[in-house]
Amino acid sequence: MKHICWDCLSDTPKVDPPFCVVCGDPVAGDIQHDYTCFACARETPAFVRARSAVRYEGAVGAALRDLKYKNALWVVEDLAELLSACVQAEYSVFGFDVITSVPLFAPRWRARGFNQSALLGEALGRRLKIPFKEHLLRRVRSTSSQTGLTAPQRAANVSGAFRGGLFARPEGRRILLVDDVMTTGATVNACAKTLKQGGAVSVHVVTVARG
Repeated sequence: MKHICWDCLSDTPKVDPPFCVVCGDPVAGDIQHDYTCFACARETPAFVRARSAVRYEGAVGAALRDLKYKNALWVVEDLAELLSACVQAEYSVFGFDVITSVPLFAPRWRARGFNQSALLGEALGRRLKIPFKEHLLRRVRSTSSQTGLTAPQRAANVSGAFRGGLFARPEGRRILLVDDVMTTGATVNACAKTLKQGGAVSVHVVTVARG
């Protein structure tokens, strides 16, 4: 059963080219060649690529906020369908060994009762028939909201916030990292760095929305 109708989905802007070939950040204008944004050209991210299905607007943006702040768990499958379509369109030539997600700090997880990114990753794994492993990463300290921060402030905010899992290792694996929303990519890049330090062969990123 769908909870986001087709009309609402069609009114939510898709993330279409042109965008940065690395981080997927959309750019205005008519660009007929591979484009790398200034941020990725200045410092190559730890992930190979990041892609997002839609912009953080419209019905999907509202659904993501309802999931995160109003416990609207019923929208997970609809959002996972968007993730699956994005992966199949953008990553069809890549084979992934495992899917994981951006972790929550334990006290925040207990207060909310769930990690929305883990729910999305688990649902995506079922659709793609790829194992989902939630505990390849752990968040070891609280971070303030990234909203309103500049790109350097976002990177500093999450620096050192993640460590490898206590009982699961990424070594030798090609990993697909899932999150709900990506803005500058500071959070997923910090996660990708940790996974690479733990021996991951590669890390690709997919999110429902791009902020």
